[in-house]
Amino acid sequence: MTVLSVRGLTVRFRMRESAPVRAVTDVSFDLAAGECLALVGESGCGKSVLASALLGLLPGNAETAGSALLAGAGDEAATDLIAADEATLARAVRGRRAGLVPQSPAAHLTPVRTVRAHLTETVRRLTGTRGRDALRTATESAAARASFPAGHLDRHPHELSGGLAQRAATALALVGDAPLLLADEPTTGLDRDLVERTVDELRRHTGSTRALLMITHDLAAAARVADRVAVMYAGRLVEIAGADAFFGAPGPRHPYARGLLDALPERAFRPVPGRPPELAALPEGCAFAARCARADAACAAQPPLADGLACHHPDAAPADATRPPQAVEAPGA
Repeated sequence: MTVLSVRGLTVRFRMRESAPVRAVTDVSFDLAAGECLALVGESGCGKSVLASALLGLLPGNAETAGSALLAGAGDEAATDLIAADEATLARAVRGRRAGLVPQSPAAHLTPVRTVRAHLTETVRRLTGTRGRDALRTATESAAARASFPAGHLDRHPHELSGGLAQRAATALALVGDAPLLLADEPTTGLDRDLVERTVDELRRHTGSTRALLMITHDLAAAARVADRVAVMYAGRLVEIAGADAFFGAPGPRHPYARGLLDALPERAFRPVPGRPPELAALPEGCAFAARCARADAACAAQPPLADGLACHHPDAAPADATRPPQAVEAPGA
């Protein structure tokens, strides 16, 4: 079952004194039940904007196009997240059908309320749990699911470290067991042990009817739990590949994607040369050409995304890398 089907998603930000910012351009992908898709790329490439667009959380100067169909439950019709109005998103989608682990969790927590108060209200609204003892048990279970220590539940957001705030946000996102979970940099501020525990818990969220889109800079975390990897550069998807092929053999096919892996300390420890282009001044052709050793005259034309790759000079193609996997059970389910 396809949980999310995105077609031609485009986001532009209108600017008063400059050209529009082309934050996301013509992005298309499917996300299957039981699947974890890791969306990776350098800061500023549009990953978080894409997630915000799916939940209707963009600022007022944003213009969106395309579609993002979120599957309905049972006989319920699919919802186009891009066309849906705010009332629909607030009452029927956010938390219930699409959960979010935000990139800056402290900014999403109400400063005058404790973590327990946040969790208790979320548990009550999304699960219907009633009664003081039942709510307390459900709240503490939700906290434990994200490895949030019970001794910190009665603290306010300003009393939390970055890692604790991240775990609180993760606990809140998991409460509703939403069919679609968007995790935007869910391991920020966590040590390696907690990174692994957090991504394992997010992975366990997937199942026969649920899927995970994980936005991350942490390629080790992506390698641990992802089924597929989508690489974003300058607002576009440049490669979508099976995780085994991407992190193993034959490896990424796009020069930028290969550069991301080569920059890791355990690999070549060689950074990608140059800097990403400004999204308000993108070239007409391949946006990576100025940083690419393979670039030639052909790169003056924008390469389309075909068979999971947008590149005029790719490496050899791995077989069937772009196909979503069949629904699978999460580890430990």
